[in-house]
Amino acid sequence: MKKLTVALLTASALLFTGAAFADELPGLTKKDSFRFVIVPKVVHPWFDLVNDGAKHAAAVIEAQTGAKVAIEYSAPQQADVVQQNQILESTIATHPDGIAIDLLDPSGNRAPLEEAIEQGIQVSVFDSVPPEGMELTAIGNDFCEQAEIASERLVKLLNEEGEVAIMMGVPSAPNHAIRADCHKKVFEKYPNIKLVATGIDNDDIETAQKQAAAIMQANPNLKGWVACDAAGPIGIAQAITEAGKAGQVTLVGLDNLPEMLQAIRDGIADSSSSTKPQMQGYWAVMTMWQKALGVETPKTIDTGIAVLTKDNIGE
Repeated sequence: MKKLTVALLTASALLFTGAAFADELPGLTKKDSFRFVIVPKVVHPWFDLVNDGAKHAAAVIEAQTGAKVAIEYSAPQQADVVQQNQILESTIATHPDGIAIDLLDPSGNRAPLEEAIEQGIQVSVFDSVPPEGMELTAIGNDFCEQAEIASERLVKLLNEEGEVAIMMGVPSAPNHAIRADCHKKVFEKYPNIKLVATGIDNDDIETAQKQAAAIMQANPNLKGWVACDAAGPIGIAQAITEAGKAGQVTLVGLDNLPEMLQAIRDGIADSSSSTKPQMQGYWAVMTMWQKALGVETPKTIDTGIAVLTKDNIGE
């Protein structure tokens, strides 16, 4: 907590006294322009919100310091670690001031991340955890807590009884894997809750819809769903609607995409355990900027979890 406070206070000092203040602080680097690259898991509307937050941070830095800040957004077309690493390697060749990445595979992503650091490029991760042994600032939330909130809510809605299923995103992605494991552990606590299936959608809405439809057809007594990625619950909601099972199958979703919020409004989903993608993009840029100036950043920045229901989604 002390490191977080010091880092944020230093960032505040830099913002509100201007870039010239960097000359008065030993060890800080003064620059008139910065270029930061956001590398998500895949082309996806959730990451568009991350990019919005990143642009907001750039605008704040520009307005308060006068330095120019360029944000580049480069997403793989598929949730494929080879494609993501190709983007990383191409980005490293242009030598930006910083890279913020949502890892598809910590082991598979390690080599290009190490290369970036060796070349003096500042690296932060968002919506993920760093590869083991790499001291990188991670922006996100407690993924296990997020899953526990959703699965505990589902269990209570089902009166602690019934068949349930989990929709997983990308199995190698650390945040998705953590959520899946924590969902399972919650369900294991209740003897009358039976986990009957786990789908894999690779963070794709269409795949999630097909997986959910097949699982519900194979398990006609299924009573509830949770998800590990933002695409999953949207696809599940579509499958519930198409099967005419609204009100029969309970969905507790994930994140705050417009389709998820509409599913809650329509009564297809009960609620959603949501990360805050705009804040993740905002703080990813802020940490890269601080690092580029020579400011130490905290190990983690927790952007928190919002529980969205029909009663509060208009707030």
